[in-house]
Amino acid sequence: MSIGALSYLAGFIANLLLTVLLLLSWRGHPRGRWLIVACGTMVMWSGVLALDEAFHMVFPPLLATLEVLHIYVWLAFFNRLMRTGAAPSLYDSRWIRFLIHALAWSLIGYIWIAMGLGLTPAPMFHSTVQLSGHIALAVIGLHLIEQFYRNARLDQRWRIKFLCFALGLLFAYDLYIYLDALFFDQVRVDLWQARGAVTAMLAPFIAVAAARNPDWSVDIFISRQVVYQSAALLVTGGYLLLVGVGSYYIEYYGGEWGEVGQILFMMAALLMLMSVVFSGQMRARLKVFLSKNFFNYVYDYRQEWLRLINTLADNHTGLSLGQRVILGLGQVVESPSGVLWLTEPSGRLVHRASYGDPEIDVPVIEANDPLVVFVRDKEWVVNFEELLTRRELYEDLSWPNWLEPHRHAWLLVPLWNTEQALQGLVLLTRPRTEIAWNWEVIDMLKSTGSLAASYLALEEAASALAEARQFEGFNRLSAFVIHDLKNLVAQLSLVVCNAEKHRDNPEFMRDAITTVEHAVGRMNSLMSQLRNSSPAASAAPVDLCSVLKEVLETRKKQAPLPALEIRGAGIIVIANRDRLASALEHVIHNAQDAAGKGGYVKVCLRVPDRNAAMVEVEDNGCGMDQDFIRTRLFRPFDTTKGLTGMGIGAYESREYIRSMGGDLTVRSEPGKGSSFLFTIPLGTGKQMESVE
Repeated sequence: MSIGALSYLAGFIANLLLTVLLLLSWRGHPRGRWLIVACGTMVMWSGVLALDEAFHMVFPPLLATLEVLHIYVWLAFFNRLMRTGAAPSLYDSRWIRFLIHALAWSLIGYIWIAMGLGLTPAPMFHSTVQLSGHIALAVIGLHLIEQFYRNARLDQRWRIKFLCFALGLLFAYDLYIYLDALFFDQVRVDLWQARGAVTAMLAPFIAVAAARNPDWSVDIFISRQVVYQSAALLVTGGYLLLVGVGSYYIEYYGGEWGEVGQILFMMAALLMLMSVVFSGQMRARLKVFLSKNFFNYVYDYRQEWLRLINTLADNHTGLSLGQRVILGLGQVVESPSGVLWLTEPSGRLVHRASYGDPEIDVPVIEANDPLVVFVRDKEWVVNFEELLTRRELYEDLSWPNWLEPHRHAWLLVPLWNTEQALQGLVLLTRPRTEIAWNWEVIDMLKSTGSLAASYLALEEAASALAEARQFEGFNRLSAFVIHDLKNLVAQLSLVVCNAEKHRDNPEFMRDAITTVEHAVGRMNSLMSQLRNSSPAASAAPVDLCSVLKEVLETRKKQAPLPALEIRGAGIIVIANRDRLASALEHVIHNAQDAAGKGGYVKVCLRVPDRNAAMVEVEDNGCGMDQDFIRTRLFRPFDTTKGLTGMGIGAYESREYIRSMGGDLTVRSEPGKGSSFLFTIPLGTGKQMESVE
């Protein structure tokens, strides 16, 4: 395939992609339609010329007609823009529009009439009339562009400049080709073959212009990442091309040192390329340049928010949240380092984290510091360069004393939480490249600062919650221990009270010793729980029947004596024996208190299925209403026993049974007694093996 065919093929592909993109995002506006038609005509023109360059089989008058049409459609598109564009007064006079239409259609008519009369020789462009017509169309196009850009308002020129650049180059290139052909009586082959590649270069500029003009009803999204990568590849490709040319000349003119010089030159060039590619400063400059010149806004907000969220949430980088906050804000403005201070309850700001190499060591900023007061009052992002040059904006605020040695400080970004309180301050150092300081950058910093403040507030809340839970666990364990100690003290106090009267009674002494032994055992158990408060850690296979019998043996000293009914044998559960016994004993003790000496307490153990055992404690005491059961029975520290109770026994019993995977439920009616039902999971074979 010839060079000309490849060139026009490149133009065909670039313009086809542009046309498809415009078609997919067109919203029905007439100017958008003309833009699509103009790009579609370019596709057809470059495709036909690619076929002609490759196979020389296209009818010459058809080629000549397409030559006129692709320029004419672009002029018609500009005519549409001029009617409602920057300079309507100039083109309300219809003579220029009439000239465009008359000249284009006259030229097309001349091509076909000349062919019918046999006046056109074999070469496509040989007639002076035809060449003059193309020159006139190119001149009109350049005139339109110049007037359109000149008469545009200064604040709107950025929207149309890339379109003017692209079409200006198209018309100027045509003018040069046809003037050269008119002077030398033939079209230069190299100029003709390069046209396709030239039109391929114009497609991105037209796309950017369309994206900058929403009133064309063309909603084009151009990925910044693709633009950055494409620009980097283009620059790299151009650099490698220059390196290749330079190495060729070194080898050609270097004599006997040519090959060595070529190798050294290429290695040095590649080393320089690698240093530039991996330079954060160069990447930042390229990014800022492209954002300024190719996009409506400095930031791609979707990409920026995703990047910031990923940076703040990624705790696998080894950086603390404070360092990730500095990194996230620094990436917004290409700052390589910074410092974070967080607000204490007293109002002071204390050093929390540093990232990069800020060389700023300020441990504390006082709450009444003038800079902090200014930030709190104004809610501004402080630019220290602006502070030095435009003091009137900052109400004559001076450079802070604590920052005096650190003149490379650049921005002070406040972090406002959801309650509009100052969560902290981030100080960023000077950027890798010059950043345009405008409203968009300021708003972006404020928004990202608010998001970062929410993450910091969430971390502080999580830390405070974890600390509170530790104290809660300790306090709960202490309450349980005190509750058990109260019962032990009551038992020992009863022994002491009766010792003076029955100390000579051998049977009393045996009961007293048994009570003391039981108290010592319970105290040892409590000491064990204090060492390890996890119930699962001391869990073991327990025979539920023997536990119940031990509990009833302990409670036989108080009337009424509980009656035990066991339906089954060898009922094994996985539990802490002492805590399970304490839970059962508490409920049985309460049942005895409720029933009184003339009542009864019945304890029944049964296994209704293979999954759980049930222990029912029933009494005929005063009973409870449903409101009391729902709101007070299992509420810690709520007791009906006055100073003698603590109100955590029922709560402790239910919580422990639930920690085993079971439950404690209650049925009761006032005046008819109560029934407490323990549902305790049975131990499985795997649990037995794991415990053993």
